[in-house]
Amino acid sequence: MLFNSICTKPDRRRLLRAALLAGAAFSLTAAAQAMGAVMSVSAGASGVASAPGAAASATAADAAPWRATLPQAQALGSGDMTWFGLRIYRATLWSASKPFDAGQPFALQLSYYRHISRQRLVSTSMDEIRRLSRAPIPPATLSRWEALLTSAFVDVSEGDELIGVYQPGRGMQLYDRQRLLADVDDDALARAFFDIWLNPDSRDRKLRQRLTGATP
Repeated sequence: MLFNSICTKPDRRRLLRAALLAGAAFSLTAAAQAMGAVMSVSAGASGVASAPGAAASATAADAAPWRATLPQAQALGSGDMTWFGLRIYRATLWSASKPFDAGQPFALQLSYYRHISRQRLVSTSMDEIRRLSRAPIPPATLSRWEALLTSAFVDVSEGDELIGVYQPGRGMQLYDRQRLLADVDDDALARAFFDIWLNPDSRDRKLRQRLTGATP
């Protein structure tokens, strides 16, 4: 009723139209400002969230427990171990010595693409140790080494890592991403174990070359 009486007068109708347009313009401006504020806050929140995430990832890599034993080590080379086209794991060799010196401490990092049982890891390792040995290994030594590896290894699945750290004259330590799994105080076993990858007669000689940095 009131609206109809106002609209009967042209001048008031024009004023009403102007007021409505002004109100709409104000509403759009306020909405735009509010949206801008929300976007700024969202961008700021996103930035705050992503920066710590990236820093956390970098920190996690540097804070891996095995890194404390080789703080100066750098990745010398890496490559995939495959079997009839199937990727088994990605190996990376870490050392502070470049060119690589097997007489100095180093680490071999294995990142797995598939599940492998502990027993399979042990049996395959022992087969390669026997194959690469220049002289027959006494049965008692083989039994002791197999028991040590069985107690050190764990089942692995896709995405898991095992890292072996060689300590010359002492033996080796075996880690996963979070913790020390075993401290093997047997230098002969340690050298025989790492020979699986570093011996010139290793199964995958191209992988050995890539690990040691001999090829790109």
